[in-house]
Amino acid sequence: MIDRFLEGNKKFLAEDFSKDPDHYGSLVSSQSPTVLWIGCSDSRVNPERITGAKAGEIFVQRNIGNIVPVHDWNFATVLEYAVNHLKVDDIVVCGHSDCGAMKALDKESSDAYIPLWLNNAVEAKNRVDARIQAPVTEEEKLERKRQIELENIAVQLEHLRTYPPVRQAESEGRVTVHGLYFDLATGELEKVY
Repeated sequence: MIDRFLEGNKKFLAEDFSKDPDHYGSLVSSQSPTVLWIGCSDSRVNPERITGAKAGEIFVQRNIGNIVPVHDWNFATVLEYAVNHLKVDDIVVCGHSDCGAMKALDKESSDAYIPLWLNNAVEAKNRVDARIQAPVTEEEKLERKRQIELENIAVQLEHLRTYPPVRQAESEGRVTVHGLYFDLATGELEKVY
């Protein structure tokens, strides 16, 4: 696999990097992305690919379940740097279909860390289950799963707004917060919040 990646890099050099030396040259000493993208670690949801963004346009924070953890120093530093130093204009929380983290909310686990992490998303499941009847058919189960994925975006946006740099930047009109959803089956990215 690593050999394939190195070969892929040669293709990148020939077909992309060498054809836009001014763009890549400007990235050598600085970056000025306009968006902080908080997305899932899922290998099928690559922010630059699904948006058509160029290198340097998106500052990315990815984790299992596109979660905005409350009181997490790693996340807080990314957020603070993006808002206060990179001066991003937009912050995106992007969820997606067939999210394994959202499926895991319904399962018991003997894992040491994943259940603790998913506590940051359990409110999404609780909200959906409080407003719909227990699903019976496969179609109803799929719709519940989708609703949890969407509700998780809303919950994470709420978490995002608990961080002082975001609250201040949003109140001053320096940053806009968005919730996006990517459908793996159709390839469509849509604004949901």
